[in-house]
Amino acid sequence: MKKVRQRKRDIVDSFRSGGETRTQSAGVDILMGEAHFIDSKKLSVKMNDDSIRAVTAEHIFINTGERPSIPQLAGLESIPAEHRLDSTTIQELDEVPLSLLVLGGGYIGLEFGQLFRRLGSQVTIVQRSSQLLPREDPDIAASMLDILREDGIKVHLSTTAVSISPPPAGSDAMRLVIRVPDGTEQTISGSHLLSAAGRTPNTDMLNLQAAGISIKPSAHVEVNERLETSVPGIWALGDVKGPPAFTHISYDDFRIIQRNVLEPHLPPLTTKDRIVPYVCYTDPQMGHVGLHEYEARKQFPNRKIQTAKMPMAYVARALETDESRGLMKAVVDGETGEILGFTCLGLEGGELMSVVQMAMMGNVPWQRLRDAVWAHPSLAESLNNLWGFLE
Repeated sequence: MKKVRQRKRDIVDSFRSGGETRTQSAGVDILMGEAHFIDSKKLSVKMNDDSIRAVTAEHIFINTGERPSIPQLAGLESIPAEHRLDSTTIQELDEVPLSLLVLGGGYIGLEFGQLFRRLGSQVTIVQRSSQLLPREDPDIAASMLDILREDGIKVHLSTTAVSISPPPAGSDAMRLVIRVPDGTEQTISGSHLLSAAGRTPNTDMLNLQAAGISIKPSAHVEVNERLETSVPGIWALGDVKGPPAFTHISYDDFRIIQRNVLEPHLPPLTTKDRIVPYVCYTDPQMGHVGLHEYEARKQFPNRKIQTAKMPMAYVARALETDESRGLMKAVVDGETGEILGFTCLGLEGGELMSVVQMAMMGNVPWQRLRDAVWAHPSLAESLNNLWGFLE
């Protein structure tokens, strides 16, 4: 586990140092510290050496991100810090937990839960919602549930964590009281607790009110389609402005702002109708782009929405590599052939999703994918057969 941790540290250090070097080489001064607004043009920065610096600018870009939320769970503070984990601290473990309790059945909880199950931990996931991955269609979530249970992970759905207590004398397992769907309470145990049920925007320390910057009820920075805040000359990008909270969305936010600020003579870019892809890096992966079925039916009540679902067990490449769990699902306009959304829970699901994303970006109808000549045996070849399940 120490080798795993060191590899992670080396990769992070490489990315960070490379970014810092390129930024400084471009003539940018980097101040290491914590800043807050004095007014709409001025910031006060408490440097890491505890000195204070004041900086002013005509253009200010807020990109402070989010941090793991601390769950409201009775008794949490009684648990030793080294056994009370979040998505950051779990990556600093130097040994595999004997048993891991995971609060939250979203992407972070599933990725780390499955990882540590593969490393040898006994893993239990406690999910408040009635399904894992609440953003996904129920059929995709159900298939993911089957995969995780097949891997030996215990999953409690529609279940609330009530309280937690330290290990009793002679034991190394903390006790977590949960309320199950029938309203009764049960006690489960584990050596470590991972809190993976939400993230909090890093805005509380910024003193945004001093600059007159509006925020959402969630405390994220309010922005328009051009990523402009309520104050001229101040923009927000990345997770701090709210979902979708993905690294690649932050990259695209930068593209939008760069164009609009540095090339004002060109037509402005916006986030409107941005096609959003993402991947949950479980094994197998779950890649998604565009609208889910429930979103498409809600957004377009007057359009003929159709879906095509095919098990990965029907994909030759998946069978040949002995990973045929999961399914793929497309959501289309039955009259125009427009592809509205696509999900692949299966072998290299993110890569196959990206193929369909390219078609969506080019306004290629599903019929063109059905009739294309794909290399055999490739995962993309499944796009010949998927449409035979359209309904």
